Amino acid sequence: MSELLSASLYREVRDPAFFRVLTGKNAPTYVDVLDALDRECTEQPDGLERDDAIEIIAEVLTKHPEFQPEADEEHAEGELPTSTLPPRETSRRVLDHLSRCRWLEEPPRKDWRRRLYFDAHGSTLIAALRQIAHPEAAVFTDKLTAVCALLANEPELIERPLQTVDVCLANTRQGLGELRTMQKSVQRLTRRQLEEDTLKGNLALVFEDYAEQIAHGAYAELIRARLPARLPEAVRRIEERLQDDSTALAEMQTELLRRDSTLSAETARARVRQRLDELTHLLDLVQPMADEIDRRTADFTRRSLSRFRYLQDVTGERRTEIRDFFMKANEMLAGKRLSSSWELPELPALRLPETRMPAGLDSLYAPQIRRIAGEQAALDDEVTDAEREEGLRGMERALRDSLSVRRANEFVKRLPGEKGARISSADLPVASEADLTELIALMLHAESNEAAYKLESTRSRAEAGEIALDPLPGARVEHFDLIKK
Repeated sequence: MSELLSASLYREVRDPAFFRVLTGKNAPTYVDVLDALDRECTEQPDGLERDDAIEIIAEVLTKHPEFQPEADEEHAEGELPTSTLPPRETSRRVLDHLSRCRWLEEPPRKDWRRRLYFDAHGSTLIAALRQIAHPEAAVFTDKLTAVCALLANEPELIERPLQTVDVCLANTRQGLGELRTMQKSVQRLTRRQLEEDTLKGNLALVFEDYAEQIAHGAYAELIRARLPARLPEAVRRIEERLQDDSTALAEMQTELLRRDSTLSAETARARVRQRLDELTHLLDLVQPMADEIDRRTADFTRRSLSRFRYLQDVTGERRTEIRDFFMKANEMLAGKRLSSSWELPELPALRLPETRMPAGLDSLYAPQIRRIAGEQAALDDEVTDAEREEGLRGMERALRDSLSVRRANEFVKRLPGEKGARISSADLPVASEADLTELIALMLHAESNEAAYKLESTRSRAEAGEIALDPLPGARVEHFDLIKK
């Protein structure tokens, strides 16, 4: 039986206080101090001066005003007293405390200089904490797809069965790790979505963070992998082509004995069976994990939509009051359940404006309109040439009658004169009421950037009560001048 993890672990760290630093009320301060010291020691491989370390700790302590020195249980006498200390003395006590807990080493030197080194195990643990605090974006590579392809490769199973199984085991473990990372990423984004209190942040989280990290990245790759259709076949190949094949089992047993000659034949066969069973078990875990990712992504979408609607409802002039009201209600009813007995605190009277309808509620009544169903004439499937011609003529009439800037430009183009020519409104060729549509289009698009003309009205130059009017067929128009561009 292998040695217990705890025995091996505490033999390496040598002091349980190594982990005690990361617990308690001062744990956030110690974590930031260790992070700063580790970064500085990485840049100075020859060690860190004690005074420099104290300066670094003092700078971190300024960002943690809540830090209170505490007495160590095993070294209570004279170590980190609870009384108030000068900042530099507090930093020195923190440094001594971390050195005693085996996070820092100060090996003896032949010269008088004292150098501090960050413990290697401490660097490993701080790196793990950084990875937890700043996780990488979820990815889904082709590990599981490669496993399905390898198990379907008959020549590889014949020539190198044990090597193929080992590669499939490694890829499957990595693939499951990627699926767990995806689950955690979706869970993290869901928690951030519930904490978001602005519409801008809500939309940014959905269309930037979630879309880039999950929807268009890892989750899209998972969908394209088509694992539900490929995994059952891969598991079937393990059972039929490896577990139930005596030749393949013998080949893998021989390969394992060649790698380790101290093994017996029975032990080698048992280990081969164990690897095949483990590979089958891990592949069986893939689909439930993928289904859980689907459930979490759907939950994220639902919660994002609900959060968006909620923020829309409470975003307004009284948003702060409404939010404070519900926060106060949550505070007063904390720990209560609907199934338990509790009373709603007395609330202030709501100040709502009185609503009245001039004609009473009867004014909202609208009688139903009943229509008699009539017979619809059937449409012919074939279109005649006459109908096509009539349709074209109708389109021409519609285009001709439309008041577009193009129509106004065509009208100006027909007028005499070159660029810069000035034409009075009284001289426009409007011969009938039908030509008034040209005039309407002309005045409608006079300010358009696409207009090939401009209009100058005489209203600004005329005195009060002396606005000139030009008679046209069927209408009178204030006098203006048309200038060609």
